Order: sequence, then structure tokens, then C-alpha cells
Amino acid sequence: MTNQHGRDDVAGENIVTVFGATGFLGRRIVSRLLDKAVDVRAASRHPHKNILDNTSGRRPSQQIAADILDPSSIAAAVAGSRAVVNTVSLYVERGELTFERVHVQAAADLATASRDAGVERFVHISGIGSNPKSSSDYIRARGRGEEAVKAAFPGALIVRSAVMAGPDDGFVTTIARLVRLLPIYPLFGDGGTRLQPVHVEDVAEAVSRLASGQIATDASTFECAGPRIYSYREIVREIAAQLRAPSRLVPLPFAVWSILATAAELLPAVSLTRNQVELMRRDNVAASGLPGLEELGIRPRCIEEVVHMIGHDD
Repeated sequence: MTNQHGRDDVAGENIVTVFGATGFLGRRIVSRLLDKAVDVRAASRHPHKNILDNTSGRRPSQQIAADILDPSSIAAAVAGSRAVVNTVSLYVERGELTFERVHVQAAADLATASRDAGVERFVHISGIGSNPKSSSDYIRARGRGEEAVKAAFPGALIVRSAVMAGPDDGFVTTIARLVRLLPIYPLFGDGGTRLQPVHVEDVAEAVSRLASGQIATDASTFECAGPRIYSYREIVREIAAQLRAPSRLVPLPFAVWSILATAAELLPAVSLTRNQVELMRRDNVAASGLPGLEELGIRPRCIEEVVHMIGHDD
């Protein structure tokens, strides 16, 4: 375990431990917590990987090696924490590394260890549409994971995010790259799937407010989504128009996408998964009646900001 300040762990300190701290969302949560002068313990399998993408020079007070699949490393990582955030996710199954193992069993193990360590707040990142009864292995595991976390840590906070957009995401950035490259852009089905993409920085801010105790709430589940609902076709058109990249949009049946994804998953670098295809069959918009960004005092940003940033990175 690496403690950058040479400090011993002290129970009762305002430590927030973030699991998956080097990931797309995790490193941004770390940054937002540091903005709030919170003592952050960044836990990941790759603790020496650069976490912050800014030039402020700030770093977490502790960057430690911890594997959510290893109960002993979990216990050490959460010791002395006031709050714990679980951002760990899995999108492609490999051997024993399954959706069930990561999203259900490991999440429950982390919640249990946090409860046993006297952690006050546990924030679990899930996704809009998570459903323990879904026919999709991925969506079902996310839903069952929520149930397992709540059972292990009464009062746990669940943050469900819509598809997240950011300068290095796998959604808007991918579409932008393809519309520039391809004169003909293949849509998922007829492109009618409804989506409500959210800026990753807004999700990170929401999680940081909950984990730091900045927001007092009786709610247990939050759905974070952007200000506008698009069809997939509309998103592609919007991105192409902003980038001035003429591209003809052509429907492609989901059956064809499934075949392509099955083949892609056999490659060393997976660019498309059957899980992604399955998700694109379903609308992904926030449910009415559940609190979201606005209830946390956050005005959601449009994804056009992300497209603008991508366009100026060239």
C-alpha cells in the first residue's frame, strides 16, 4: 500500500475511498473530491497510473493497489474510510471474469467490508435501465448488483447514469471519429433508440457531493441524465453537423450487429461487444419520479460541449 504523504490511516478522518479510481468516471470523481478538499484514497489495480487529467498538480493523498475481486485488499482499502465509492465495471466477460462476479459478488463484498469497517456512506455506480429480471446478462447483473449492495449496506446510495459523454469516452468520441472517417454511417437498427446522454463531469460532481456528505438527502437512488432526449439517429446527425462531416446514415439490422459483435469479441482489442448491441436495443432515459442532477443542485450540460472540445482537439 502506498501512502503518498507518509501518513498512517486514522479512523475518523474524512477519507473517501474510490474504487476504480483510474477509470473514465473514477478519476473525475477523485478530481471533484479534491476540489472539495476531501482526503481521497484512490484504489485501483494500477495505482501508479495517472489519475488526474488536469495540470493543477494535485494528487490523492493516497494511491493504493486494491483489487475488488480480492477480499483481503478490499478490507485494507476501506479501513478508516468515512465513505466508499464503487465505480468498478465490466463490459466484456473473459473466463471467470463475469458480469455476475464483478457487478454482483464483488460489489456485495465491497459493501459488506465497508459496513464492517464502520463506513458512513457507500455510493454504488450503476446504470439507467438496470433490471434484475432482464434477459440481458449485463443489465440483469447491474440490477442484481444494486440489490446485493443494498442488502449488504443498508442506506447505500445508488447512482444510475445514462450513457456518459466526455472527451475520451467510448460514445460521442467514437461517433465523431467514425462520421469523419466513413462516408456511410451504419445505424443501430433504424436509429430510433432513445438516449439521454450525460456529461461525465456532471456525474462525477453528483457522486462527489453524495460521497462527501455535501448533500443531505432521504433518497437512495439517483438517475443522472442529460438535459435532452435524442434518438440515436439525431445524435449522429448532431455530431456530424457540428463537425461538418457529411455522412450518409444507413440503417443496419440488429441481427447483423450481433454477428459483428460476436466476431469482434474474439479480437485482442475489443471495439464492439454483444452487450453494447443489446443495450442499443433499449431506450436509455431517466425514469420520472426519481431524483437526479437537478435535485443535487447540478445543471446538466449538453453533449454539444463534448463535441466542441473534440472538434478543437484536432
